[in-house]
Amino acid sequence: MKLITYRYEGEEAIGIFVDDRVIPMTELGVQEKTMLSFIQHGGQEQLAALEERARSYDGGIPFQAVTLEAPIPEPGQDILCLGINYMDHAEESARFKLETFDGKREHPVYFAKRVTRAIGDGACIPSHKEITCQLDYEAELAVILGKDVKNITAENAREYILGYTVINDVSARDIQNRHKQWYFGKSLDGFCPMGPYIVTADEISYPPELPIRSIVNGELRQNSNTRLLIFDIGYVLEELSAGMTLKAGTILSMGTPAGVGMGFTPPRFLQEGDQVICEIEGIGRLSNRIGS
Repeated sequence: MKLITYRYEGEEAIGIFVDDRVIPMTELGVQEKTMLSFIQHGGQEQLAALEERARSYDGGIPFQAVTLEAPIPEPGQDILCLGINYMDHAEESARFKLETFDGKREHPVYFAKRVTRAIGDGACIPSHKEITCQLDYEAELAVILGKDVKNITAENAREYILGYTVINDVSARDIQNRHKQWYFGKSLDGFCPMGPYIVTADEISYPPELPIRSIVNGELRQNSNTRLLIFDIGYVLEELSAGMTLKAGTILSMGTPAGVGMGFTPPRFLQEGDQVICEIEGIGRLSNRIGS
């Protein structure tokens, strides 16, 4: 099932996308008005009943008539991200920073991405050209937690996952490297394209082993598979939940494979007008242009 946040006739709402139409969740008995609120108020437990109601619902809005927003436009907390979580990206990252890479990744790298408002499929990514000239893209699998997570094991991690979406972890490499940490360079306004929808966990085999790609101006740049994650979802949720409570609605972005702009010689950073597509097979395609 595909869950969306959309805009129709000037109003933002949440719905289910099925058969080229959008069914507003309010028509299926959901009281909450935002995706985050829906998740926080037990949405994961309602999914099976919602799907059954949606199958027999005759109405709806033509999909072409709505504007997609990010599935969770205003996350409740910073997005939790994995850094250099594919071995080939770890290698290209070290090469860009003129560092020696020993081929080992013994522990995950975690960082947070501040998102004032995530942008949806079709929206423009601001270039922030006044402060950066090294704008980069990163296609990533994002995990949406449907329940609070505390002290769980990797073996039962799946039951806490509501669904998955695609994130482009847009990054300003010059800012990122200047500050010797990643928070500012990955958190500029508009740096979190997300979508086009949340695909519920029951639709995806676990752990996800899905082709993941990015395409810039029609050119394939990243081409990998989520089975190549160094630290998988279960590992990450077990480790983090041993010391942190991860609230329902938390978004976990699992890292990006090789092929980002900084990995080329010379680097190939994004420019105004470029189109960036990030896609994960079985989840969706997220397309955005670089604005002014």
